[in-house]
Amino acid sequence: MPDAPEPRPPLRASDADRERTAELLREAAGEGRLDVDELDERLTAAYAGRTRSELERLVADVVADDDAHQRPVATPRGRMPVRREGGPGTRNVVAVMGGSGRNGHWRLAEHVLVANVMGGADLDLNEAELSAPETRITVFSLMGGSELWLPDGLNVEVEDFALMGGNDVKLGERRPDPGGPVVRLRLVSIMGGTDVKRGTRRAWREARDERKRLTREARARRRLH
Repeated sequence: MPDAPEPRPPLRASDADRERTAELLREAAGEGRLDVDELDERLTAAYAGRTRSELERLVADVVADDDAHQRPVATPRGRMPVRREGGPGTRNVVAVMGGSGRNGHWRLAEHVLVANVMGGADLDLNEAELSAPETRITVFSLMGGSELWLPDGLNVEVEDFALMGGNDVKLGERRPDPGGPVVRLRLVSIMGGTDVKRGTRRAWREARDERKRLTREARARRRLH
């Protein structure tokens, strides 16, 4: 008899899955299904969740049956536009003893160099367009660093090196869009570091501020008791 195939491991959760779970939990709290302490506890678990099944358990008892289709699955994600016409796009982003960056609607060249020397250049690709199906971005940081905000549906591959510093990469699914464009990141940091995240800056800041608010409220309640 042939050996039975090994069971597939649990599907990993993406950042979009975590955000959707957090949204469902906040809606449940607003409807009175969770109290503040429970919401705080489950939000912490949601942002730390590694698999889809972990996230599903967090909302299983607070999402009505007719809303089951809203349980944490990746939100619809558009493919980043690729236009070969329109010029080469941005090739270099440089920050020396200061700040620089790109956001909103802008165009990336096929090869982009980001150089930070005692400064920082932040890139937001959520409204950007690509000039080629495969884009290479090299981020070199000396006593500085960058923040990169990437769309949820973008395929991303990362190589990184850090000396007396560190790079923080939070990507979730590396290839959420099979057959779609690919961005290859090369991060080199010396006494500095680069953060790579999926989603918009606004979404991350709102989630961060919400976690801080809930933590402050929980501490205040503990002091009262």
